[in-house]
Order: sequence, then structure tokens, then C-alpha cells
Amino acid sequence: MIEMLSGALLFSYFIAGIHFFRFWTRTGDRLFLHFVAAFWLFALNQLATSISVVANETVGYEYVLRVLGFVVILAGIVDKNLMTRRP
Repeated sequence: MIEMLSGALLFSYFIAGIHFFRFWTRTGDRLFLHFVAAFWLFALNQLATSISVVANETVGYEYVLRVLGFVVILAGIVDKNLMTRRP
């Protein structure tokens, strides 16, 4: 049951990335590209944590992808705010 939910979450992250990619093609806003990268990093994180060989919860190296995803989102927000202040 947990494997099925893990797969559903992975698929949801991937689909969210596709939707943000479609929004980027319509608007050209770089913030959407940051969200694409972040959600695909979340999908890779979910894949890494669902593999039983890698899923050693005492180490936690696979969660680096999740942290990178949040850093990409924060960088996108900062970039968007700095871009609107420029003339």
C-alpha cells in the first residue's frame, strides 16, 4: 500500500512539473521554470526514497534533493522580486 502511494506521489510531482512547464511556454515567466525544476527534483527525491536499497532513513542523503527543490523555489521567488524592481 505504501509503495502505491509513493508511486502516486511521484506521478503527481511529475505532472505538476509538466503543468508548470506548460504555463512557462504560455507566459515566458522564469518563475515557472523554477517550479518545474523544483517539482522534478521532488519527483526524483520520491523515487530515491522509494527504492528499498537506498531507503536507509538513518543516513538521509536522499533528502538532499528535496532541500535543493526548496532552494530552487526560493531562488525563483527572489529572482522574480528582483526582476520586478528593475526598470
